[in-house]
Amino acid sequence: MTVEYDLIVIGDSRAGAYAAVAAARLQARVALVELQPQQINWLSSGAMYTQALAQVGRVIQQVRDSPLMGVHVSTVDAPAQQPVLSVQIAEAMQWAKEVIDTCSEQISPVILGSLGVDVIRGAGEFCRLPHLGFIVNNRRLRARAYLIATGSRPEVPDIDGVKAINYRTPADIFQKGLQVGRLQVESSPELEVGHSTLEDANQPSNLPPFNSQPSTHQLQGSWVIIGGSPISIELAQTLVRLNCEVTLVVDTSQILPKEDLEASLLVQAQLEAEGIRVFTESPVTQVRRIDGKIWVQAGDQAIEADEIVLATGYQPNVEGLNLEGVGVNYNRQGLVLNEKLQTTNPRIYACGDVAGGYQLAHIAQYEASVALKNALFFPVHKVDYRGIPWAIFCEPQVARVGLTEAQARRRYGKDVFVVRQSFKTLDKAQWLGETTGFCKMIGRQNGEILGALIVGSEATELIGAIALAIRQKMKMKALADLPLVSPTLSEIIHRTALEWQQQRHSRHKMLQNFWEGFFNLRRNWSS
Repeated sequence: MTVEYDLIVIGDSRAGAYAAVAAARLQARVALVELQPQQINWLSSGAMYTQALAQVGRVIQQVRDSPLMGVHVSTVDAPAQQPVLSVQIAEAMQWAKEVIDTCSEQISPVILGSLGVDVIRGAGEFCRLPHLGFIVNNRRLRARAYLIATGSRPEVPDIDGVKAINYRTPADIFQKGLQVGRLQVESSPELEVGHSTLEDANQPSNLPPFNSQPSTHQLQGSWVIIGGSPISIELAQTLVRLNCEVTLVVDTSQILPKEDLEASLLVQAQLEAEGIRVFTESPVTQVRRIDGKIWVQAGDQAIEADEIVLATGYQPNVEGLNLEGVGVNYNRQGLVLNEKLQTTNPRIYACGDVAGGYQLAHIAQYEASVALKNALFFPVHKVDYRGIPWAIFCEPQVARVGLTEAQARRRYGKDVFVVRQSFKTLDKAQWLGETTGFCKMIGRQNGEILGALIVGSEATELIGAIALAIRQKMKMKALADLPLVSPTLSEIIHRTALEWQQQRHSRHKMLQNFWEGFFNLRRNWSS
């Protein structure tokens, strides 16, 4: 049977583009199908927009904190007058759009085409007969294997009354304004942070709406964010730094239910210190619009808001692909895959958030690499998530790899040790004014590293060293023996490993007695 391609990638997500380029570099013939109408992929679009505006919030916070270091912003004409911190919203959004456009150039159709990828744009679906193929633009494409990388989009929860109001999701708070490219701002383009407003340009957009309700796309007033996902934490902190009034509502006992309790409480304390109201164990039962205001019933609390954001979960972009017709099973969480990332049709693979799990770009790319090798050669490679870190880009940042303390104790019982160090012990953290946070490492008594958690400044950068140690099956002693540049934040890893070494020696009474006797003998001999 003759086929046109070795691999057909369906969906223009970053993971899909990575797989297509990697296949082309192996001299395989590959096609990338950009589905039209374009489906919004959270990892390729929504997350980038949120991160871009979050950087604006970080800069605002740095300016606010600058007087602590003796740095004051003043005007030449009135140096004694307290300056008003303001943000030119239109310019900030234009900067964000330019950054995102630059980051997206590497997966543009022109670049992909120059690397040997056939980029085909149009709506399409699988077909089974007479042979497995993918039909797009009335053309039947055939390949040895197929890779679904269509991503996911925010899910709208089943809350009484939610469809009758102008709700938002994490992907469409800022995204529409960024894609329009020309923004109109009420009153003046230069606004005080406390009164920031973002209006759409009155132009058509190719961005399909997430809901059928009209949207004014304003950034102002009071916001209620529903859901305890990582993105809800990041959004809450960004909005409050733009001086919106923010309330975070979760139905669990802690805002990060899958994470270490100490980390969750520390992040919650920081959010509350910045002015965010946090309600835990408060399931949202209904939403109503009364006299122009939105009222959210969360537990026994009635919360008034101008806007609400639904950040409770995601659903896969699989509509219109005719997966049932080719025997591919899926559910609300995503496609059903085995360890080789094959769907229930062994010639069709999938990667990224279309398969469920965390919405993290680096995990999607890792899955794409595994699926690619199986699709092009022999399906023998399996995914191994051990040693792959993940993170929440709030402040303080949260990064984790491997097992949590609770998971380790359930699996290994008493054969578990836990050591920690605070960022307060670091000179660099003191200079930066970033002393909030800690590093916790979990391992076995023989020094095997089971997991690690870092909460603090640049945690997302620091966690990679521990992840590498776990992937390479290095033990705690290797980290303790590695001298790191000082003063740096990376010293937190070295000091935490040294703490394990010291605790291990203190527990080994026989070894302590031996060394005590040895030095006593040597001192007596020297005299």
